[in-house]
Amino acid sequence: MNRRHFLGTTLSAAVAAALPAGASAGPLLKALTTISSSLVAKTGGGDEVTIEEAALKELKGALRGNLLLADSEGYDVARRVLNPYIDKHPALIVQPSGAADVASAVTFARDNDLLVAVKCGGHSFSGKSTCDGGMQIDLSLMRGARVDRANKRAYVAGGSLLGDLDHEAMAHGLVTTAGTVSHTGVGGLSLGGGFGRLARKHGLTLDNIKSVDIVTADGKLRHASADENPDLFWGVRGGGGNFGVVTNFEFGLHEMDRTVIGGDVVFPIERLRELMSFYADYSLAAPDELSVDFIAFAPPGGAPPAVVMHAVWSGDHGDADKVLEPLTKLGEPLANTLGPQDYVALQRMWDNSDPRHGGGYLKSGFVSDITPKQMDAIADGFEGHPDRATNFFYQQSGGAINRVAEDATAFPNRNAVNGPAIIVSWNQGAEAEPHVDYIRSYWSTVEPFTDGFYTNTGDFETQARVNSNYRGNHARLVKLKDRYDPGNLFRLNMNVQPSGSA
Repeated sequence: MNRRHFLGTTLSAAVAAALPAGASAGPLLKALTTISSSLVAKTGGGDEVTIEEAALKELKGALRGNLLLADSEGYDVARRVLNPYIDKHPALIVQPSGAADVASAVTFARDNDLLVAVKCGGHSFSGKSTCDGGMQIDLSLMRGARVDRANKRAYVAGGSLLGDLDHEAMAHGLVTTAGTVSHTGVGGLSLGGGFGRLARKHGLTLDNIKSVDIVTADGKLRHASADENPDLFWGVRGGGGNFGVVTNFEFGLHEMDRTVIGGDVVFPIERLRELMSFYADYSLAAPDELSVDFIAFAPPGGAPPAVVMHAVWSGDHGDADKVLEPLTKLGEPLANTLGPQDYVALQRMWDNSDPRHGGGYLKSGFVSDITPKQMDAIADGFEGHPDRATNFFYQQSGGAINRVAEDATAFPNRNAVNGPAIIVSWNQGAEAEPHVDYIRSYWSTVEPFTDGFYTNTGDFETQARVNSNYRGNHARLVKLKDRYDPGNLFRLNMNVQPSGSA
C-alpha cells in the first residue's frame, strides 16, 4: 500500500465530511462528480448538442478544480446568482482552480459550441452569470489578493470579491475604488465600470486597472497592459466580459487614512422633493473627496418610507465639518450617523441592506444634470407597497470620472454626473409581475431624462440600444471582438456582436 497516498486521501475525506452542506472544499478537494452517460446541452445559438461521456471524462481529468453536473453536490449552490428572481440550470459547471483550468473550460466550450456564462460574485442583476443548458464557469475557487506596498499595486485573482481587495489593501494604508458592497465580484464590477465611494477622487475601478491576465476565446492566456496587447487592454476596460475570462487583475493603489468621515442622514419621505433639489445642487458642487448618494426607500409591510443622504468624506479630517455642514443644516433628521468610520467596515455596511442582496428588478441610466422636471417625475412616481421594497437612488458620478476622455477606455459614459436607478424587490412567494410592471411604468417617466445606462446594470432590451450605449467606442469594440472572439462565445454580457453576426 502507498502509505502517503492512503494518508492523503483519508485526510481529504475527513475534511470533506466535516464541511457543511453546499460549502466549497477548495480546489484540492475535488467534487465527487460521477460521469456515467452523455449530456445534452445548449449551444450559443440555442440549439441542442450532445456531449459524449468520454469528452466529459476528459474535461474532468484536465481540471484541478471541479466539474459539477446537475446531480453533483454543490451544483445547486454554484448555479445560483444573488438575485433569487433568476433560477437557471446550466448543463455543466466548471469551477476552475486557476488560469489553466479556465483555459481548459473555454477550449471545451468553444469546441462544443456551448452557451457560456461566467460567474464571479453573482451580482449580475439580469442573471447573465448563469444560464439554462450551457456551461457556467464559476470562479469562486479563484479568490485572493496580494499587495505590493512599495509599488502600490494589488494583484487580485479573477474570482475575488471586493471585500478581498479592500481588506488586504487597507491593511497597508492603501485603497482603490471598489464599489459599495463587499460581496460584489471584482471581475464584473471592474470590467464594466466600477463606481464606488472613492470614484470621484480616484476614478472608476477600471481606471485603476494596470494590467490583466485574460483567457480569450481561443483558449490562450494573454497579458494585457498599456505596453502589451494595448488594444485588448483598452477593450476590457469598459467592454465587460466580451473578450474573455480575466484570471488576474493588477490594480494601482492610493494612500488613504483608514478612518473616513461618513454615514447616513435620514429624513421623512414628505421632504422627498425638497431634499432632491438640495442634492442636485450639493452633489454637483462637491469636491472630489466627497461621495454623496441620494436614496428614497419604502420598505415592505407598511413601515414608514424615508429619504437618506449617504455621505463619505475621504479628504483631510480637518475639512470634514465644513464640507458636511450643509447636510447637518437641513433641519431635524430622523437619524444622523455621520462621524469617523473604519473604511473597510463602511464598505461592508450595505452587504445585507443593499437591495441587490435580495434581488428583484432594476432600471437605471445616466444623467448629465438634474432638472426640476426630472425631479418631479421621480417624486410623482415613487410608491411603496406592502409586498415589496421600493428604492430610488442617485449614485453620484463626476469628479475624476469625468476627466477621462470618452475614448481613453471602452467605458463611454464620461459625461454623467449622476446615475439614477429604481430597484424593487418583493417578498418570497409574491407574484413578480405587478412589481415589474410598476417599475417599468415608473421608469418610463424618468428614462426620457437619461443619456445612456450603466453596462453593469443594463437589462439588454435591444441590441440597437446596447450598440448605441457604447457611443463612439462601438466600432472599435467590434474590431476587437472580431479579433478575439469572432464566434461570440462570450455573449452573455452587454454583448458586442462580431461583424459576422446576424
